[in-house]
Amino acid sequence: MSPISVAVHAADPITRLGLVGHIRLEPRLSLVATAQLQEADVFVVALDTVVVASLDMLSQLSAEMTDPRFLLIIGDQWQADLYAALECGVRAVMWRSEFTPAAFTNTVVSVGEGCGDFPPELQGKLFDQVLRTNRDVLARHGLTASGLTPREIDVLRLVSAGCDLQEIAQKLSYSERTVKNILYNLMKRLNLRNRTHAVAYAVRCGLI
Repeated sequence: MSPISVAVHAADPITRLGLVGHIRLEPRLSLVATAQLQEADVFVVALDTVVVASLDMLSQLSAEMTDPRFLLIIGDQWQADLYAALECGVRAVMWRSEFTPAAFTNTVVSVGEGCGDFPPELQGKLFDQVLRTNRDVLARHGLTASGLTPREIDVLRLVSAGCDLQEIAQKLSYSERTVKNILYNLMKRLNLRNRTHAVAYAVRCGLI
């Protein structure tokens, strides 16, 4: 397996030197200069506290990367929106007090392979935020976390199975016009180009 390419950012020069030194000694990791972010599989960022300004910085950095994946090493507190952090590309968080070279390496490799890793307390906050969003925002508009309604999901599953409009209408007891409207409205709302694009979206969301 090729080494995981890692870029490092830390305001504290001693912290940065420590991280860089470990990466250089670890055969599973390969150091990438911050000027070459496009080549980084994982971007390690060390912060004392995560606040809104921290996410603004991550958002700016992620704009320079094709597939941003951040591992944050945090000093003490998380004071920002977890959803927003995920949207910026945060895939893992380590508390500095729990840092060990072995845990750091394993987490970097895990993130580089597409996985995530968050401390239990942040996972709990994220679950609570997901539940609140589903209950207070999505459910009120008849939507699921995917942004699709249950009947839109039913239609897309049948489209993915190769059914035409007439077959979908028969299976769901809808008129063909209703099926057309369901597809049109979901594609317009989610900015999807066609039915194939809509099915691909549902697949990415794990609905099909």
